[in-house]
Amino acid sequence: MLTPEEKTKTIKKYKVHETDTGSPEVQIALLSEEIKRLLLHLKKHSKDFHSKRGLLKMVANRRKLLKYLKEESTRRYNIIIKKIGLKK
Repeated sequence: MLTPEEKTKTIKKYKVHETDTGSPEVQIALLSEEIKRLLLHLKKHSKDFHSKRGLLKMVANRRKLLKYLKEESTRRYNIIIKKIGLKK
């Protein structure tokens, strides 16, 4: 789980407008940070199946958000993919 400081830092980096906390870009960025952190945990604890299930749920949620963003605005989709460093 991200600390409040890390979460605030991520929101500031990916926000679309001044009071933005829930746009798809911010949600995708926060999920990506959580996924990175969870992957590090699972490398150490490979038999932690509860965390693995949570990871799969987060990946599916991020995929849904990316699909939504791609349908709404391809330009914003391409920008967030490049910023986060995802393959597509």
